[in-house]
Amino acid sequence: MAGFRNGRGRDNRPPQHPQQHRPQQAPYGYNAPPPAYPQQQWQQQPPQQQPYGEPEYFGDPGQHHPHQDPVTANNPGHTQMFQVDDPYAHAAPYQAAPVPAGSRLGWKALLSGIVLRPADTFLRMRDHAVWGPALIVTFLYGLLAIFGFDQAREEVLNATLSSIVPYVLMTGAGFVLGGLILGAVTHTLARQLGGDGAWQPTVGLSMLIMSLTDAPRLLFALFLGGENGLVQIIGWLTWLAAGALFTLMVSRSHDLPWPKALGASAIQLVALLSLIKLGTL
Repeated sequence: MAGFRNGRGRDNRPPQHPQQHRPQQAPYGYNAPPPAYPQQQWQQQPPQQQPYGEPEYFGDPGQHHPHQDPVTANNPGHTQMFQVDDPYAHAAPYQAAPVPAGSRLGWKALLSGIVLRPADTFLRMRDHAVWGPALIVTFLYGLLAIFGFDQAREEVLNATLSSIVPYVLMTGAGFVLGGLILGAVTHTLARQLGGDGAWQPTVGLSMLIMSLTDAPRLLFALFLGGENGLVQIIGWLTWLAAGALFTLMVSRSHDLPWPKALGASAIQLVALLSLIKLGTL
């Protein structure tokens, strides 16, 4: 009985604890693969096949791509995308000289600018029509131009008032029409020589140059007569000044070098010389 009390007679083996799960050993002669760790799972994955066509590192340079892990950026199947910046992709094309900042010039600033600041004035007004000042100034110049010719002035002074008014008005309208035609010829020649300016500013500015440059000669001719020696000298000087202003205007308005600009103004200069200057000399 004592044996039973002491636990003898029963299973005398010590109490066994639940068996711990041990890794199963491979049979002899076989090498089991090492356990896979999370950081090495990429080695067990087969390389991904890229479809035929555009490589994976080409793409839209402007498309935003998420940030890639630098560790796996260059691993198989994780090729990092890149782009090459073209230094000439955003190169600006050739442009002409910038137009001075500011609004359109009024008629007073325009008339004074042609005489005092011709280069800046022509460049600033190259895209603006000047029909108002051009037509008014040319018409007033035509009204007075008839008194610069000696023979025409005598006929007007000896005629009656009823016949003088239509004659003077027709002369003013004739100068406006002649200025329009000559300005259009200058613009056409400038475009044929490679100019890129608009026809309205070119014609209007040419009319103003024709009228303003001949105003000093006409002023002296009204009192001294067209055949006076001083009037003749002033006429030649103002004609040269008109040639310089025509050349500068065409050069600024059409982006042409001065030889081509002078060539575009040649017909208008010859016409002014034969119709106005030579008619008074």
